[in-house]
Parts: sequence; C-alpha cells; structure tokens
Amino acid sequence: MFGRLMPREGKYFDLFNAHAELIAQGGTALSNLIGALADQPDQAEPFAEEIDNLERRADAITHDTLSQLHTSFITPFDRDEIHQLISGMDDILDIIQDVAESMSLYDIRKVPAEAKVMAEVTEKCCASVRSVVNLLHSMDNAPAILKFCHEIDELESEADRGLRTAMSKLFREEPDVREVIKLKQIYEILESVTDRCKDVAGTVEAIVLENS
Repeated sequence: MFGRLMPREGKYFDLFNAHAELIAQGGTALSNLIGALADQPDQAEPFAEEIDNLERRADAITHDTLSQLHTSFITPFDRDEIHQLISGMDDILDIIQDVAESMSLYDIRKVPAEAKVMAEVTEKCCASVRSVVNLLHSMDNAPAILKFCHEIDELESEADRGLRTAMSKLFREEPDVREVIKLKQIYEILESVTDRCKDVAGTVEAIVLENS
C-alpha cells in the first residue's frame, strides 16, 4: 500500500486541494451570479466581486506551485503533468471570471432561464473537479478518481446540450439583435468552463493511468 502513496515533498497536494476548493467556490459564485441576474439583478454585484477575489487567490496558488516545481528535487509525478494540471485548474477560474466580466461589459441586466440551467451544470462540474483532485494523493483512489473523471465528461456533454438548447431558443425567440449577440457570447464562454474542467479531468486520468 505504501508504494502507492505519492511522495509529498513540496506540499503539492495541499496546493492542488486549496486551488480545487477555490474552483468549487467559483462555480457556486458563478451560479449565484447568474441566478441573481435571472431573478434579482440588484443583488448580483457581490457575486462578481467574490469571483474576482477567488481568481486572485487561485493565481497566487498557481504561482506558488510553479515556484516549488522549479525548486523541488522530488515531485509526486511528472513535472510536465504538474504544470499541466495546475495551469488547467487556473484556466477554469480564469474562464469563470471571463463570464462575470463579460456580463458586466455587455451590461447584462437579466438572463434567460437557460443560462441559469447551464450555470448549475457548471457548478456541479467544478465541484467534481474538487472531488477528483482531493483524491489524487493516493493511487489507491484510482477507481474513484476515474469515476469522477467520467462524471465530469458527462457534465461537459450536458453543458454542450444546454448550449445548443439555449442557442436555438435565443435565435428563435429574441427579437433584439444586440441581445442575441451579447447572450450568444455569454452562453459560449459559460459552456467553455466545463470544457476546461474536462481538460483537467483528462490530465488527472492520464496521471492515474501512468502511476496506478
């Protein structure tokens, strides 16, 4: 059993877990932001500020991880995979921030119900990223890790379907061309959050298959 435990020099797993927690919080904050814009637009601003704060904290963790990568003699797995994992995780919160900033830039005052549904899927996907990363410290967790990776893949597919549904309704029912352009962009960025989650799951899956 002990041979299946990853070496812990550099506290990499503490950093991964801290970043993954911020991703899960970011997914919740984004869902809350879009929910507020759908139902109570005047209460949306605190969630956008929360997302900015989470993204800054995640950037600091990414910086610390990459700094340790250049100084650690022993790493828990391949250095390129560590770089790919933490960079991929950082991309998730960057895209979440892009959604929030685009909503402000485009002056989105109210969003359709379809965006709220997509945001809820995104929140689940971010929570699953946290779950899979939290298990990465031991290859004894390989079956559970791969199960979560599959779950993330299914959620990404659900987000794809949600995007198609939202786009179809938008083009059929929205008479204002400006709103069509703005909401189309929001939908596409929102769906890309789950794409980045799937990328992280792919990185984790490769690590597990190589080390278990």
